[in-house]
Amino acid sequence: MELDIKPLMPGMDFAVEIKNIDLSQSLDNVIFEEIRQAVFSYAVVVIRGQSINDEQQISFSERFGELEKSLVKIDGEIKFPQIYITTNVGKDDKILPRDHASAKYHRGNSLWHSDSSFKPIPANISILSGREVPPFGGETEFADVRYAYDSWPGSISGVEKCELDDLICEHSITFSRQLVVGDIFSEEDKKSIKPVRQALIRKHPETGRKALYVGSHCHFIEGWEYPRSRALIAELTSWMTRPEFVYAHKWRPLDLVMWDNRSVVHRGNPWPDEDYRRVMHRTTVAGDGPTV
Repeated sequence: MELDIKPLMPGMDFAVEIKNIDLSQSLDNVIFEEIRQAVFSYAVVVIRGQSINDEQQISFSERFGELEKSLVKIDGEIKFPQIYITTNVGKDDKILPRDHASAKYHRGNSLWHSDSSFKPIPANISILSGREVPPFGGETEFADVRYAYDSWPGSISGVEKCELDDLICEHSITFSRQLVVGDIFSEEDKKSIKPVRQALIRKHPETGRKALYVGSHCHFIEGWEYPRSRALIAELTSWMTRPEFVYAHKWRPLDLVMWDNRSVVHRGNPWPDEDYRRVMHRTTVAGDGPTV
């Protein structure tokens, strides 16, 4: 069976919808491999109407590789550590106040980023299930950093494309969260989330395409003066998130969206989060190794 694939960014091999797939059922190896290759080729894959539970999401996601684990506690117990829940709803099933620590933390997702770039081994693929979505707002925007690299305009801030390959950046989630909500991490937290080194350019092992690897977690470039470093990171971020490189996903209930963190950066748009619930369950396929 050949996948029914609909382009979401006509004229680009970026962002598609796959139709007539039911992820609550076990997929044969041929169909799964076609989906896997679609994620590599198009970087963002949308499959709508997926009424799946956490066990089914984990089972599907594990076919891509080992999953990252996060300590998600429900009623004092760790349940499904492979599931990362991003939500404005608390354990009491009520909408969280905006000054709640969890609400503050998740506001950091409004900045362009690549999942887990602040970890020594960054993520490969993210799989996000929209369990509850607001009637408007809350879109997820994806920027194709492969096209941004391919379309490099000669030089940015006096830097040529060939100069980027050898640059190393420090990534830090404590830095990125400070940009939005201030210092929200305890000293104990900071010991376990120390800054990491990442290559500024990544080459995809399956497609061979190069991509820019910067975002809000990217703090500075090693060996550069700090002001010049921050200026180039800002210029790169501005360039790679130009409208022609961006697909904005408008969520419907039970949408499932997969993306390749080696090929895109993303961010979440705001919504009236004191009025409408948003509950998203993410599984994250761990990376194969460090970028440096």
